[in-house]
Order: sequence, then structure tokens, then C-alpha cells
Amino acid sequence: MTLFSRFSVHIDAALDALEARNALPAGLDRSAITVEPPRDPAHGDVSTNAAMVLAKPAGMNPRVLADLLVGELGALDEVTDASVAGPGFINLRLVGDSWREELALIHAEGGDYGRSAMGQGRRVNVEYVSANPTGPMHVGHCRGAVVGDALAALLEFAGHQVTREYYVNDAGGQVDVLARSVHLRYREALGEAVGAVPEGLYPGDYLIPVAGKLAAEYGDRFVGAPESAWLGLFRAEAVSAMMDIIRVDLAKLGIHHDLFSSEAELQAAGKPEAAEKWLRDQGLVYDGVLEAPKGETPEDWEPVELPLFRSTRFGDDQDRPIKKSDGSWTYFGADLAYHYQKAETADELIDIWGADHAGTVKRIKAAVAALTDGKKKFDVKLVQMVRLLKNGEPFKMSKRAGNFVTLADIVEEVGKDAVRFTMLTRKADAQMDFDFAKVVEASRDNPVFYVQYAHARIASLKRKLAEAGVAPAAPNAERLDDYELGLVKLLAQFPRIVEAAASSREPHRIAFYLGDVAAAFHAWWNLGNDRPDARVILANNPELTATRLYLADGIGQVIRNGLHLMGVEALEEMN
Repeated sequence: MTLFSRFSVHIDAALDALEARNALPAGLDRSAITVEPPRDPAHGDVSTNAAMVLAKPAGMNPRVLADLLVGELGALDEVTDASVAGPGFINLRLVGDSWREELALIHAEGGDYGRSAMGQGRRVNVEYVSANPTGPMHVGHCRGAVVGDALAALLEFAGHQVTREYYVNDAGGQVDVLARSVHLRYREALGEAVGAVPEGLYPGDYLIPVAGKLAAEYGDRFVGAPESAWLGLFRAEAVSAMMDIIRVDLAKLGIHHDLFSSEAELQAAGKPEAAEKWLRDQGLVYDGVLEAPKGETPEDWEPVELPLFRSTRFGDDQDRPIKKSDGSWTYFGADLAYHYQKAETADELIDIWGADHAGTVKRIKAAVAALTDGKKKFDVKLVQMVRLLKNGEPFKMSKRAGNFVTLADIVEEVGKDAVRFTMLTRKADAQMDFDFAKVVEASRDNPVFYVQYAHARIASLKRKLAEAGVAPAAPNAERLDDYELGLVKLLAQFPRIVEAAASSREPHRIAFYLGDVAAAFHAWWNLGNDRPDARVILANNPELTATRLYLADGIGQVIRNGLHLMGVEALEEMN
């Protein structure tokens, strides 16, 4: 049990004791109680809002309740001081052995340090990327891919059962355009001079191999054939080839999905019709006519009766059609059925969307609430676009895909780790500048370098130990001074950072925390430049050397665990 989780148990026990002697009403909701470090380290080591949270429902003054709790908590062997601050916050100061035990726990648990049972095995479906299968992935997909993948890893580490899902939009008009684009290249592969790619078709060279394969297999059978003879075949072959490219691109980022769900298969299985029937049975879909769009005159507007979802009942500004006038499903209608399908096998749903889809969040949340009777938690995380820069100036890379910068271009330029870490250095819904020069810069201003360099420095210590000829010794944690125990206090926050990041669905919190750990480690390392006695390796003091190595290894373990959640390698050496 980690230190902060142990004090959660202590606080529960203190509240139980107060209840047992009728000093506190029984059965109060304790779910909002927090146990965390005080904002100002001068106030202590552990702080809780327990008295603030419970005072009102208990009908008590917060400071009176806080004083009662201080009486219980101050009696603990590992508490040296317990006090009340402000309107009722409780601050505790701990003995040094509390932190020495936490460092021992970090070593004992290794890669599992920080792992949590918070999720209680709840099944969470995280759908991310879901780029249209019309070409290679571009920079616009990159950030959402990293955020979704890191969030999935974080939720898994926090005790959830996670399904990583990709929704293949292979039933819309865009895949017909893709098939026609391949047909043009197919004719070209057979020797026809097709000229410039017409407006409206996909121009990228990535379609040439697909077309060449079809030409080799079918010859000129479909050159002059009507579209109905080849559209389905070319569509299926093109989508399959594009998904192969997308999987390869994602693998370059270290991303692998558990499930690829096809929109075409969803519709063939009658899922949209099933969702519509369920909603009609609940009175949530009706046949009606939408009002004319703003700016349209009666002469320009032809009212058509359509099946409409009562999304206004769930906070939307108007009811939404689930079918078009030609009887095909709207994007909303298809998405509604897709979420209906996902909810069958998950307790919670999370979608990672580009910020350009913000306008549809309210209606899809309304649909999921309706389809699940509000029993399934559903969250949409919006990811803002990325602006490409080099040395602060707009940067235009080669556009091998025809009209956009591919994900593969970016990874090849700076490497997987730099891409992944950088994409997690800001909140997902905040705009981001990706500067190709900055993300490979060897300086403390580059968080990717700064964190990986901290780990590489730690890994170098054992090599330096051998070079210095220091005899092996057993660590003695009693030799750690207050400054060094302060480093352990920072490491001890990792488990609660994991839980907070998982609960808020914000993987960038891990990147921020690792930045703090790296800064603290580098400051400790640099202390030895000014004070030789503060160096980690002391040739004439094997025990203190072993003790400081023990601390450094604990720091390295926490950095590794955090980087693992981000999908970033913990480097042993850096050139």
C-alpha cells in the first residue's frame, strides 16, 4: 500500500472511531475526501479536506470536526505533528521512516509502482484515430492517436479493462470517391494517359500500388465497364489497402488497436435499424419536418419528412435527422448505431475526436444517454489541431501523400518518442505548436530530452561506479538526508498522479509530473558540481554511494513507469 493510500485508510479509521463514540453521525458520504500533499511543503507532508467535506452534512463546525480528527491522527506513530489550517484543512507531518518505507516500496513493486485498482475492472471502450480510410494518416490525426493511446494505457494501469477501438468509416461517399480515384490510377497503370487528377478525386501517389495490383489481376476488364461493375470491388480493395497503410503508420507511433469496427458491416448487420426501433419504442424518434436553415427562402427550401431524434430532450438546440431524404443514414444516424453497438460490451465509452467535431458532441451524448437509459458513462475528449513550425517559423515538409503532411513524415523526421512525448505536453483541448527544431533540441527547455536525459544519467551511474572502482556495499536508507527525502516525497506522489490523471481522462498530467521529477533529479545531480560531498559516487564512502544509488534507482523506476504510460522509451544512453 502506497503512502497516500495508507493515509486514506488512517483517515477512514479515524472517522470510524469518531462515529463509534457518537462524535460524528454515521453513514456520511466520504467519496469527496482527498489525501494529498499540501500546496506549501512548509505546512507538512500530507493534507486532507475531510473535515471540510463532512462538516456540513454532519451539522458541525469544520474546525471543531478538524480538531477531533487531529486528535485521532496525531496519535499515529508515523505522525510527528498534526494541525488545523484555515477553515478546517488538516496538515500532517511524518517521520522520516515513512518516506524510507515508500522508497523501499518503489523498489519492491518496480514496474507496478503506481498501479491502481481504482477502475475496479470496469470495461472501458476507448475509440481513437478512426481516420477515414482514404489515405495515409496525416498530422491532423497524430495528436489524437497519441492522446487516445496514452489514455488507454493510463486507464489500464489504473485498474480498468480497456478495449482500444478504431471505427472504420467505410460506408460513406468518401470511399466511393476513393474507388473512383483508384479506377483512374488503374487505367493509368494499363497505359492510358489520364493527365492531371481531376478535382474531387484523391491525388496521392499512395494509390498507384493499389491500382497496379488490380491491373495485374484483372487486366483491362474494367477499363470501359460501367461504374456499377467495378465500384464495389475497387472500394473494398482500396479500403483494405488504405487500412494496411494506416496500421503501418500507427505502428511507427507504437500504436496498436484491439478492434477495428467496420461501418459497412455495422449497416449490413442492421444495427442502425435496431437502434432506430429501440428509440421509436421509447418515443425518442419520430417522423417530422425540420425548419428551413437560416438564410433559406421558402422557394429554396423543400420540406421533407424525416425520422428525427428528440435530441432537444437531452439539451441539444434542435432535433436531429438520423436519415437523409434518399433513405441513407446520416453521419449522426450511423454514429448513433455504432455507439449502441459499443455500449453492449462496455461500461464506459470514451471517444477521442478532433476539435472540428465539437458541434456534434451534444447530440451524440444525448443519443448515448437515450440508448443506454443513462446507465453508461460517455465522454468525448476533443483534441485541438497542431501547427507545424521549425525554429518558430511555419514549416512545410514534403507532402508525399499529395496534399498533406503524413504522420510517417513526422515520425521519420524526429522519432517516435519525441512525437509522443511532445503531443502530451499540453492539455488535449489546447492549441499546440510542434516545432521540429525544439523537439530534438538537447536542452532543459525540451521536456522530451530533459526527462530522457535524467533517466540516461541514472543509468550511467553504475558505469561510473565501475570506473571509479568503488567497492560494492549495501544501501542504508538512514543515511538519506532531508534534501534527499524530499526527492522521495516527490516520487511518492506518482500513484495519486496516476489516479488523478485517469479519473480526469488527462494523460498530459503524467508528462507534467515527469518534468517535475526530472528537474528535481537534475538539481540533485548538479549539487555535486558545487559540493563534492553531495555527489552520488564517493570513492571513499561505499555505503553512502550505495544509498544514493538506491535513491537514484528509485527515481529511475518512477521515470520508467511514467514513460511507459506515455509509450516513450526510457533511454539508457544519449549521445
